[in-house]
Amino acid sequence: MAEIVFDRVVKVYPGGTKAVEELSLTVAEGEFMVLVGPSGCGKTTALRMIAGLEEITDGVMSIGGTIVNNVLPKDRDIAMVFQNYALYPQMTVAQNMGFALKVRKLPKDEIDRRVQEAAKILRLTEYLGRRPKALSGGQRQRVAMGRAIVREPQAFLMDEPLSNLDAQLRVEMRTEITRIQRLLGVATIYVTHDQTEAMTMGDRVAVMRAGALQQVATPQDLYDHPVNEFVAGFIGSPPMNLILASLQDQDGELVLRFGDQNVVVPASYRTSHRLAELIGARVVFGLRPEDLELASGEGGVLLEATVDLREALGSEKLAYLSFGADSGIVEQEIPRDDGVPVRRRSRVVARLGARADVHEGGRVTLRLNVDNFHFFDPETGASLRAVAS
Repeated sequence: MAEIVFDRVVKVYPGGTKAVEELSLTVAEGEFMVLVGPSGCGKTTALRMIAGLEEITDGVMSIGGTIVNNVLPKDRDIAMVFQNYALYPQMTVAQNMGFALKVRKLPKDEIDRRVQEAAKILRLTEYLGRRPKALSGGQRQRVAMGRAIVREPQAFLMDEPLSNLDAQLRVEMRTEITRIQRLLGVATIYVTHDQTEAMTMGDRVAVMRAGALQQVATPQDLYDHPVNEFVAGFIGSPPMNLILASLQDQDGELVLRFGDQNVVVPASYRTSHRLAELIGARVVFGLRPEDLELASGEGGVLLEATVDLREALGSEKLAYLSFGADSGIVEQEIPRDDGVPVRRRSRVVARLGARADVHEGGRVTLRLNVDNFHFFDPETGASLRAVAS
């Protein structure tokens, strides 16, 4: 087992494209770290630099306390699992799993021992004599993992290993990979663009955007305390609602104004999010879909909206809401990773109970969970939450 450390690691491709920008990140021994972000954010490049498949432009990379910037891939003692299984069709499962050990000229009894142990962990013992064409997609992925496990490496690197599987099999394999990683206790870095995989599998999750690390934290901390608008909008499904609003002082109360709405903000946010300094300015107001519920009576902070669209998902309903065309927040420009601005609609999503009585075109009154308000700077996107010193 080994600790993996990125120390201000930079990757610049010929032509000047910067794929990774001063990445500093430590993956502890036995930790399951997930790198997540949209396509082109640099997560796979970071993984390939650990493996030695991409040269490091600047900074220091170490594995187990040894600097590996100039160490050949074969000497780094890591194992990779790719989205493409790359199994040898003419070989049996056992031969595929043990091939790398055979190349290294390990004794046959040692190869057999490792293959049998890995097969037991992966629940593949009964399939060792079969060839890949006789296996399901999930079984083939387990064979690819077995090929990595038998090497007994210092660390595992996984690059979107579930992307070729159907939805149900992805769910099953998520739990399998997590179980196996816990059992082996080997540092693992797992790359995905799927935030559901990131949230359910990782001990910690590192969110990347345009080559830069945005935030690294436990899944729950990412969800509850995003450091900026990007993380807030990327983590969660549906993502956090983000509304551009004017912050006013109305008879001593903080009030958010957008469209025809006046939302009262609890006084505690004056200090916790430094809102006392921003009266008269605009802020981005964030609220998770589950923090809106149908109001059954008066009291609390209420919001009225029109239901534009309703999605019934069996276990819940999603209501897509709007506040009128004259809201002043119908559209907002948000920079994309490639620098081209896109328009974000002001429609808000509420996650409601399966039997919530909502209809398209109808008006609803919703009660807001005032304990889970979020506020962001509309210019920088940074959270306005004060950090304890």
